[in-house]
Amino acid sequence: MTRNVIVTGGAQGIGFAIANAFDKEQDRVFIFDMSKEKAEESANQLQKGYAYAVDVTNESEIETAIQAIINNYGAIDVLVNNAGIQHIAAVEDFPLSKWNQVINVIQTGTFLMTKHVLSSMKAQHSGRIITISSAHGETADPYKSAYVASKFAQIGFTKSVALETVDQGITANAVLPGPVRTSLIENQLANLAEQDNSTEQEAMEKHITGKMPMNRLLEPSEIADTVVFLSSDKASAITGETISVSGGMNA
Repeated sequence: MTRNVIVTGGAQGIGFAIANAFDKEQDRVFIFDMSKEKAEESANQLQKGYAYAVDVTNESEIETAIQAIINNYGAIDVLVNNAGIQHIAAVEDFPLSKWNQVINVIQTGTFLMTKHVLSSMKAQHSGRIITISSAHGETADPYKSAYVASKFAQIGFTKSVALETVDQGITANAVLPGPVRTSLIENQLANLAEQDNSTEQEAMEKHITGKMPMNRLLEPSEIADTVVFLSSDKASAITGETISVSGGMNA
């Protein structure tokens, strides 16, 4: 059966790996991204990819896009809350505007997307909501206060959604990736090195790979495989859980 799958932030990195994995399952994949151009470029690489320009902090854009999908393709079967951003700064130097931006995209975006797929899932008495939190949803790191706060919040929110929907055929779980080979990680290195007055390689070892027993960057496909499993019938009894895919960081 072909499912309707929404992946936020699906145009690149972990999001695109997840979109690609669902595409291989013969699902319809709806890529939500701030950039219509990037969303279309990524969707065109899939067999059944569809691009939507959506700001996950904008409730009206979310409502319009989700309703369009339901009208044209039917109920939403899977939502993957993946959209996220990062800002590196010590707390006393952290601009309020950047704090609000990170919180809005990660925390509020997860809330709004979930809010607006639930009626569709409840109507068909089935659905999978998978939120990409982070190893930082359980373990903090310096200079990432807004990101860490948001990732902790995603886990609490996921558990609440799981309890509210447990008798309606819907599951809600959070995946906690460790450091993944994406531009989000690469773009952090210069800022982390500046904060520590170190080299980028030293920053990588101190803040990223040095904290994981596997001591390597994970591949986006390794996160995607877990997401696809959680969306399957084989995971029907798993809800309200945090699944760490972190190379042993949360061991």
